[in-house]
Amino acid sequence: MQILVRDNNIDQALRVLKKKMQREGVFREMKLRRFYEKPSERTAREHNEAIRRRRKLARKKAQREGLLPDPRAKKKLLAKKQDPRRSGQAYGNRD
Repeated sequence: MQILVRDNNIDQALRVLKKKMQREGVFREMKLRRFYEKPSERTAREHNEAIRRRRKLARKKAQREGLLPDPRAKKKLLAKKQDPRRSGQAYGNRD
């Protein structure tokens, strides 16, 4: 992994390095290797991670196809309802 330091800006270079390491999964790998993991535990963990990934993909696919409601759409709708600029409460009109 290589990071270029521009204008002696080490803080920015460190941020970029941390972001790249996070994306590559280095921190997760370090955390897993901190302690010994039995092969049976490793197999069980990997199996559970695979199940979680499959469920997440199936959930996203169902949301795209309209079989499940999209939680982001619900948040947007709630934000619209609570926005005082849209409800008229900003101008003193109260129900």
